[in-house]
Amino acid sequence: MPAAKRRGYSEQERSEKLRLIETQVSEGNILKDAIKSAGISEQTYYLWKGAAKSSARKNIERTGPLSAGDEFAELVQLEEENQRLRKQLAEKLRTENAELRKRLGLD
Repeated sequence: MPAAKRRGYSEQERSEKLRLIETQVSEGNILKDAIKSAGISEQTYYLWKGAAKSSARKNIERTGPLSAGDEFAELVQLEEENQRLRKQLAEKLRTENAELRKRLGLD
């Protein structure tokens, strides 16, 4: 059986696929399913993600340290994201709990 032909993706395509996967996961999808729906392998996903992180680190190093205002803004943004994710998780757990109770006949 011949080897699969390699598909080259531009940086923009890579970042779009990574963003799509992150969005799907944040909406409650399983990472493996999100990667599959993006049309790439898990290995490719982790390679791209690692490359994106190292690229981001290099950009941070080039721009220098953040000012106090920038650090505070980033902290506020992270806190908001944390709260959003906590609410999302709580809602998902409530839904799963209700579904399990219904299946077991506890309601």
